[in-house]
Amino acid sequence: MLARVRAVASRATAGRAATVAGAAVLTVGLGADAVTVPGVLATVTTAGIGLATNIKILKAPRSARDTAIGVYLAPHTGACVLLVAERLAPDTGTSLLVQTGVVALWTAATWYLRPGRLARQLVDEAVAQELAALDAAAEAVLEETETEEPPAPVYDTPQAQWWAENIATEDGIAPGTVLLEHRQVTEECLALVIGSATRGKAVPLGKDFTSDLSAVLDLPEDRIEVGPVPGRGAGVRLLVLGVRPQPAEPEQAATDDDQAVWAAIAATAMPGVELIETTTYTMQKELT
Repeated sequence: MLARVRAVASRATAGRAATVAGAAVLTVGLGADAVTVPGVLATVTTAGIGLATNIKILKAPRSARDTAIGVYLAPHTGACVLLVAERLAPDTGTSLLVQTGVVALWTAATWYLRPGRLARQLVDEAVAQELAALDAAAEAVLEETETEEPPAPVYDTPQAQWWAENIATEDGIAPGTVLLEHRQVTEECLALVIGSATRGKAVPLGKDFTSDLSAVLDLPEDRIEVGPVPGRGAGVRLLVLGVRPQPAEPEQAATDDDQAVWAAIAATAMPGVELIETTTYTMQKELT
């Protein structure tokens, strides 16, 4: 902070010294034409050095850079014009009086307005305006992001949507689960494959899941069965609702009566031959 104050003081002192030097050159130029060329060269050199050392002006936003450079070079340009005008003006009393007034006006205006400081102030205002515009744009984007509703999730099937909205909600009976597949096995049995919403995690079914699901579906607990999916890991579970179908019993090849009759026949007529299957035909009347 102290270094910045010193830099500002140094620039102010240099500006004041340049104003005094410029006023002296213009005053001498009123009566000596030999000062014109050296004075113009010195003024141009001073302007170039001063502008080159004002990095803030050179790196100002484009909206204010040209204006700031013009303000900074205004007194130097004015001094060069006055030096040339002094040399070309006629040597009369009135002309000398007018030139003296113009030199005094240039000195007072430069001393009071301090174009170097004014140029830097223009740059500071332009930077502040750009920062304010950026802040406003950022706030607008932030507000739009906050007010924008998240996109609605897309579900593969209506059943998966029902599961997500009724069972897998944060306050539901099975949060963190998804319905992967469902199949109507029979009219009284529905099989569901439940998965974990987080990859690499087991299906998070609580100990009260069966009783809670029974209450939700109004289905007896003994008709709800949760078990592993054959050939799969703990990330999926098989949920069976309803009466699980039992495997069909193999039909008896032949009735006991048929076996008894055949045994009596085979004992005498075809020993060692077993009865495997019987077929009953209705004999037509003409054949009986």
